[in-house]
Amino acid sequence: MTAVRQLDVSAIAWQRQGILPAYAPELGQEAAQVGSVLALDLTRDFVFPTYREMGAARAAGVDMVEYLASHLATWHGGMWDAAATHVAPLQAVVAGSVLHAVGWAHGQTLRARAAARAGAPVDGLGVAIAYLGDGASSQGDVHEAMNFAGVFAAPVVFFVQNNGWAISVPTERQVAGGSVAARGAGYGIPALQVDGNDAAAVLTATRRAVARARAGHGPVIVEAMTYRRGPHSTSDDPGRYRTLEQERADAGADPVVSLRQRLVAEHVADTATLDAADAAAAAAAESVREGLLALGPRPGAEMFDLVFAEPTEQLMRQKAAWREESEHA
Repeated sequence: MTAVRQLDVSAIAWQRQGILPAYAPELGQEAAQVGSVLALDLTRDFVFPTYREMGAARAAGVDMVEYLASHLATWHGGMWDAAATHVAPLQAVVAGSVLHAVGWAHGQTLRARAAARAGAPVDGLGVAIAYLGDGASSQGDVHEAMNFAGVFAAPVVFFVQNNGWAISVPTERQVAGGSVAARGAGYGIPALQVDGNDAAAVLTATRRAVARARAGHGPVIVEAMTYRRGPHSTSDDPGRYRTLEQERADAGADPVVSLRQRLVAEHVADTATLDAADAAAAAAAESVREGLLALGPRPGAEMFDLVFAEPTEQLMRQKAAWREESEHA
């Protein structure tokens, strides 16, 4: 979580310096993301992120230069190997990752059934975890995904980070009843709310949800109640819709500070060890910055080569026109 916090703060600075064109901060959501990923078995489970899950990707072992390279507007989704890391590419379409997660999860059910018919042992299902925010829960795609998952008992955990804001709109103005978890009953999906600023509580809740899905009992909704302490994105000005005093009053406990205090109080780690972790996190962030600056431009032809397995005639004409224009520019 310290590494995620340091990298998140650094990424905002890099955007201001012109290193990154844009970035979606996650300040205050470190416990929700790291705690939830640590509940997974990434040899068989799969993470489906939005555009704000840097912490989840970091906890899953994704290379952060490859992750942040997707913010350079030179590569779509992400440069890491999704098949190897079990972390899907970034999803900029709000709630799009939820549909992908349910589709993948249903595939795990079908694979297990085929294995059982063939007499092969099945030691639990692979589980998908789909990240979404309280704002995304208003999308029709979420209804379709949850309904399908409920009907077909797909092994998926809908991990909702309720950070209090859907861009500039507070949760109470766009989520009827103020709770996404309460909607689970309509789909026959069990749901629970958890303190999203408490890493241990998130880990425990997500483990329970994953165990239920892995056992073939269907989907679960986990709603982590947290707070978006910064802007929606680096192009957002939260001062237009909330005051700094309101932010301080509503944000609750800082998840990183709280965990640090707990580790010291329970004698799990001492201050010197945690200070060393802070220093290591700062050094790691600087290494990521150097890695980003060292990246060269991507070949322009990738815009066309990586669209379809079998390119269409129209796409090839576009590629030829682009090449002619770029060579004579």
